[in-house]
Formats: sequence, structure tokens, C-alpha cells
Amino acid sequence: MSTSNQSLLNQLLSRDLAYTYHCSPFIKRLFEADKALEQFSLQHISHPFSRQEMESWLDSRRISDEISLNKSLRILRQQVIANIILRDLNKLADLDEVLKSVTALAEITLIHAHQFHFNALKSIHGAPIGLTGEEQLLSIVGMGKLGGEELNVSSDIDLIFAYPEEGDTESKESISNQSFFIKLCKKIISSLNDVTEDGFVFRVDMQLRPFGSEGQIVCSYQMLEDYYQKYGREWERYAWVKGRVILGPQIELTKIIEPFVYRKYLDYGALNSMRDLKTQIQNDVNKKGIQENIKVGRGGIRKIEFIAQVYQLIRGGQDKTLRLKSLLPALALLETKNLLSKNGVKSLTEAYKFLRNLEHRLQYMEDMQTQELPKTDEGKLRVVQSMHYQDWNMFYQDLEIHRANVEFYFDEVFKETIKDEDSPQLNLTKVLWNSALTLEDAYKYLEELGFKLPDETYQILQGLKGSSRYLHLPEVSRQRFDLLMPLIIHEVSSASDPNLDSTLIRIISILESICRRASYLAMLTENPSALKILIKLSKAGPWLTQYLIQHPILIDELLDINHFYSKPDFVAIKEKLHKDLLEAKDDIEQQMNIMRNIKHANIFKLAALEVIGDVSVENLSDYLTELADLLIGETLLLVWRHMYPEQNDPPKFAVIAYGKFGGKEMSYTSDLDIVFIYDDKRDGMAEKYARFAQRINSWLNTYTSSGVLYEIDLALRPDGASGLLVSSIDAFKDYQSKRAWTWEHQAITRARFCAGDESIGKQFEKARLDILEMQRDIKQLKIDVLDMREKMLEKHKVDHELFDLKQDRGGIIDIEFIVQYFILAFGSSNKALTQNIGNIGLLNLFSEQNLMGALTAKKLISAYRLYRELQHQLGLETKLDGKIKYSEVVDHPAEVVSIWKSIFNS
Repeated sequence: MSTSNQSLLNQLLSRDLAYTYHCSPFIKRLFEADKALEQFSLQHISHPFSRQEMESWLDSRRISDEISLNKSLRILRQQVIANIILRDLNKLADLDEVLKSVTALAEITLIHAHQFHFNALKSIHGAPIGLTGEEQLLSIVGMGKLGGEELNVSSDIDLIFAYPEEGDTESKESISNQSFFIKLCKKIISSLNDVTEDGFVFRVDMQLRPFGSEGQIVCSYQMLEDYYQKYGREWERYAWVKGRVILGPQIELTKIIEPFVYRKYLDYGALNSMRDLKTQIQNDVNKKGIQENIKVGRGGIRKIEFIAQVYQLIRGGQDKTLRLKSLLPALALLETKNLLSKNGVKSLTEAYKFLRNLEHRLQYMEDMQTQELPKTDEGKLRVVQSMHYQDWNMFYQDLEIHRANVEFYFDEVFKETIKDEDSPQLNLTKVLWNSALTLEDAYKYLEELGFKLPDETYQILQGLKGSSRYLHLPEVSRQRFDLLMPLIIHEVSSASDPNLDSTLIRIISILESICRRASYLAMLTENPSALKILIKLSKAGPWLTQYLIQHPILIDELLDINHFYSKPDFVAIKEKLHKDLLEAKDDIEQQMNIMRNIKHANIFKLAALEVIGDVSVENLSDYLTELADLLIGETLLLVWRHMYPEQNDPPKFAVIAYGKFGGKEMSYTSDLDIVFIYDDKRDGMAEKYARFAQRINSWLNTYTSSGVLYEIDLALRPDGASGLLVSSIDAFKDYQSKRAWTWEHQAITRARFCAGDESIGKQFEKARLDILEMQRDIKQLKIDVLDMREKMLEKHKVDHELFDLKQDRGGIIDIEFIVQYFILAFGSSNKALTQNIGNIGLLNLFSEQNLMGALTAKKLISAYRLYRELQHQLGLETKLDGKIKYSEVVDHPAEVVSIWKSIFNS
């Protein structure tokens, strides 16, 4: 040991590590539990762990299995973190060293975990081969502070996984590339994230992946590109500013991501997007009461990041030098380019270093990811000493100076002049609404705002001002209306919407329907965020507008915009439903309205969630189906109690879902294809359950003041319209096994138990599987499927100008029939095919099981997903005929027809 090293060691030992232990109880416990680690750390204190040292140490370990891998990674983490804490607290390291050491640890442990698990899976399943015939490698993207090489000592690591091409692995145990990489990614996460007796390496956060927690853990480049082209949200652009490929192919992935993140023009729209994100974060801070949080609170780290990244988003499309991942170099560059002042960059840089050093010292205490200032005297003393201050007041005074500087420059960058009372544009909009412009000037101004039909739009505004509905409003309401309309015209014209005229007309329709309710006008006047949501909903299409007009009570939902950014909580929905129903237990009509209002409110929230861009069509359908399941289940219980209040036992009765409902592919306006089944051999029960089924049907279909709950279709029951409304389970099995047509077996491929007696549900599922696993004559099956398809086509009139997404050749029905044919043809030899996992899931399964080529499955999936998205879009636009221009479906119909012919030889 060198003289200087020995001197440092003696100095620490002479103090009994008291200072370090006081500032970090975590390291005290770590060293007390492992004296060898303490000795090793003290001997290593003179220099930081280099990347090479970390790699060499891991290479020296005998890693033979997953257990030894995970143990080695955790021991390395202990050594590196202990070294960082010792050096930092004793003034031997600066901020840059800490950030780079933790980042290097994350990258090296990720790479080693990947290499081990990739080799292990490859030995079982073979190498993943793409459609080009080349071996596929995983791309690991570090997001957030990992991407910026700015990790703190207790940070999560944000990751996104992707691979270049679909395909299959090469071995007897072959699986699809997607399955291979899903297994690989789960193993990597487990090796870093799981807590063992040796602790953990890094907590792994996958929320930034496409579709968040609802999305696949890993996806192909094509899926990634499709997602960002169709669903990518503004906050994801912000997140990807720091996105950095740590391992695997990079060039092709960068080509996909950069056009999404960086626009070719000066993107000043990013300012508003960042303002919205800032507002969301601030709302969360206020809600949680964490104003003293040094990351997201006032003058915190996040605001410094926002300042740099908003300039990167605005100008990074034209100036590639701004596409830096790390914050401090980005700030320095903004000064060089005269985008931020020298004093501003100096103040922000000093604040950032102060706050990041403070963040580390907060985390050194207990190795926890915290940015909260301590509330106890003991905790405050630790902060004061570790930050080298004499007392808390002096420390806090400097903290407040840095916070004030950050707030000042943040407000300078993000000031919202557009909403100022003196904004010329808003003032001119007020003049327009107040009819103080000449006709020519009014038309010219509306045209400048982006309205394509300025004369018609102006006449509509004038007609609204002269309408009896407006003129007869109470004075206060009319004043609020006059405040609201200029804001609406301004907000509508500020949106990137090619149909401003239509959006404004829809907003006016909504206002006309609610203007007599003064509370709604006040709410929209006082809540600009609610008004923005309302405009976005109106922009989406007339269906949502009409839905709001039919159910104006839904305007109340705009008061809490937080639920428009998160998936529905069905546990909470059920609890609220039970509470409301209990309060109305003696009033059947009120109970019916409660159920309808719950449905309308949640459909509205889901529609808003979709419009904001936070949900895929597949996930949306899942939510709509789960909502229907919940309401059907509650209907059964309510109706039974009303009909037979003396009956304590629940009915031996079940509801079976078919069609879109059964396949979990519902839209907002879907009716419910259902079948009723009972299992009760007692005398008179058949008639009792028949009455019960009739009442359920009535409960769901009856039009009350709150509308209908669901339209019901019972045509798929045994023997169709001529059959009994409800069947016994035995009669159902007998019919399906002896008399059902092939098309009825096609229908049962997507049937499922949705509510009622679970034992009947299990019997139904067994009967369903028995049918699907029957040995069939493939030749006859093809004939039956083709005959059924031809009968449907005979009744369908082809429009040569427009493509019918559902009925036309190459459309949805063709794809569904292909899926159903494969299940019936191969279900007897491959029972995995009988799962009710939706058409996309089944097509993937066919590919994985080598029943269908990967490219064929991909084409069908791509077509089916597009058709459903377009179908959904048409629904929002109230185009209920399901027809679309051929240009919007490009080559998909021809590809589907070609695949159909290759399967059915037709």
C-alpha cells in the first residue's frame, strides 16, 4: 500500500469511521455484517472502481449457474456502492465520479446478466433467427438517468428492450423470437431486480416501454416503429431525449426513434407539451404533499432537466449537436448557442450539482431511492454534516437560493404569454365574439386562425349569440359564456387539427346542451385543463360529442383529469357501484340508472384515455369487456334478489359471452352476444330460470332516463331464435356435440364464461374444449367454412368505391374465419390452440406452433390490427357502415385474400 493510501486508511481508522457511519447508517450495517467487505473497501478507498476493474472482478468469479451469477452481481454492487459512499463522504470523489461509477456498474451488470442468460436460453432453444436468416440480438436501451449516464446510488434503472426481426429459434425446442426474447428479458430483470439474501443490484422500471405496464416486455423494431407512429405521446418524446442503446444493434433503432423525438422543423409545440407535463407533475406533488422533494418539488432537479430538454426538443430536429444525453453538457451547449444566458447556465449548473450531491447524501443514509428532506432532527443533522455545513439554517438558506434560481429561469423559459389577459390574439378573439369586427375582418381573422370555412363558422357564432338559448341565460351564466367562447375559439385554433370548423361546431353543440347548468359553465371557465380535455374529446369525432350531449352528467368527470391518464381501477368501480346500489336498494329504477350512469362514466373515461393517447385498441377492448363482465355479474345478483328475495342460495345459472364480447374485442357501441345456461335438476327450475333470463334481458335492454345498459343479442343460443331462451348445461352439451352446425363450432372458439355460477362456467369450458378438440375431416371442414363464408357474401352488397372492413373479401371476417378454421382443424392435436386469447394472440400462437409461417401470421396480424383501429376510428366519427377508402387499407385486403386462397385452395 502506498504511503498516501496508508495515511488515508489510518485517518479513517483513527476516527473509527464515526463520521461515515453517522452520515450513512446503511454502510455501518453493511460493514458490521461483513468485516471482509469493510477491510476491502478501506484498502480500495484511494481510487474509484474503474469499468475494467468491475469487469475483471466478475470475470474472475466462477459463475456456473443463475444463483452464482446473481450472488456475484450483488457482491459487486456492495463493493462499488461502499467505495462510492466512502470516497464521496470523505471528499475524495466529485459528482461526476459518482454518476459515472454508478452508471458503469449498471451497464456492466446488465451486460453480464444478458450474456449469461442469452447463452443459457440459446443452448435450450437455439439462436433466434430473423426473417433475413441472420441471428437476432437484443437491444437494451437505457432511459432516464441511465441513458444520460447520471445514475444516483439508489436509482431505479429505466429500460426498454427490442429486437430487430420476428422469426423463430433454430433447434428441436424452437420457439418464436418474441418468446425467446421475452424469456431473456425476464431473466435479466430478475437477476438485477430480485431481492435475495445479498440484496439487489438495481430496481428495474419498465414503465417507459410501449403501452407501459400493459405492453409486451420486449417488441420487434417493426412493432416499436408502429407504436411510436400511431400511439407515441409527447411525454415519450421527452423521455427518449435521454434514451441510449447500452447493448446490441443501435443504428436501425436510432433511425426509428429519432424522427419520433426530433421534428424536422422548429417544434415550439414542445413548450406546451412540457407545460402540460409540468402541470401533471405539480398536481401529483400537491396531491402527495411532497413540496420539499428536491427532485419534483419547487426549484427541483426535474425543472432543470425540463429547461434543457425543451430546447433539445424544439431545435434538435434541425441541430443534431443538441441531441446530447447528459444534462450538464447540454446546458453548456445552450450557452454556446446563445439559447440560455451565461448567468442562467452558471446558476442552473451550480443548482444541479448542489441538488444532486444532496440527493446522494439523502440516499446514502438508508440506500433508498428518496429525494425527500428529512423531518427528524437526527436526519437533518446527518444532512448538515454530510453537506459540510455548520447548522440546518445555513444549509437550508443555500438550498432556497438554488431553488429560487431554478424557479426564476424555469418561469422565464415556460412563461405562458398566450394566456395573459393582454395577449393580442386572445383580445382579438374577444372582439370577434363580441361582433365588433367588420364582416370582412371577421372572415379574414378566422381564416388566419386556420378555419377553412370562415364565413360559415362566423355565421354559426353569430347564430349562437342570437339564439334564444343564449339570450335567455341568466346574466351570470351569460357573462361566463362570454368569457368561455373566446377561450374556446382560441384553444380550438391552437390545436393541430385539420378540421377546426367541425371541432368548434361540436363544442358549441355541447355548450348549448349544458349552458342552462350554471355550474358547468363555471367549471369550464375556472378549469382550463378541463376545457382542453373537452376540446380534445370534441376533436376526436361526433360520437363522443353526442355521448356527452346525451349524458351531460359526464361533464362532472372533467373535474378530476387525473383518471384520464391512468387505466381504470375495476376494484374501485365495483366498490362504488355496491355502495350506490345499497343506498337505492328499494328503488329498482334508480338502481337501473345507477348501473347505466356507472357504465357511461367509465366509457367516457376510457374514451378520454384513448383520445389523450394512453391506451391501445386492444387494451381498450379489454377494459370495455371487463366493465361489461362486471355489470352483467351485478345484474344477475340484483335481478335474482328482486325476483326471489326469500332465496338465500345464488342461482345455478351462468352467462356465456360470444362474439366480440366473448373474444374481448368490444368497442364503445358493441352489443352483447350472450347465451344463458343453468344446471339445476329440481322440479320447476327450468321455468324459473326462463323467467329469470327474460328479466335479465329486460333489465339490460330497458330504456330508462339514463338510457340502456346494453343491447343484447341471444341469436347464438342452441337452435337460434326458435330455441329456448335458457338451456340446461346437459342440453347445451348434447346440442353442440350432435346437432350444431360447423359455424356454431366456429362461434364457440371465442365463447367464454363471463358471469354467474363458476361451476357451470367450468362445465361450459370443458364442453367447449371437448368440441374444439374433436377430430375433424379437414376436407369437409374446409367445405363447411367456405360454404358459410359464401352465404354471408351472397347477402353482402359490394361497394367498389369503398372497402367494408368487416364484410368484404380480405376483411375482418376472412381473418376470423381463418383463425377459427385453424382451431377446429388442429385443436385435436394441439390443445394450446383452444385458448380464448383473441385473434392476434392466436395468430401469434399458430406461428409459434409452426402451423403458420411467421410472415403469414405477421401479415394477418398487421391487417387485423389496422382494421380494428380503423373500425374504432369510424365509430368515433359515427360512420357506422364500417366502410373506408381503399387507400387507407393499402395492400392488406389483397394479402389476406391471397393467404385465404393458399389455405382453402379457393
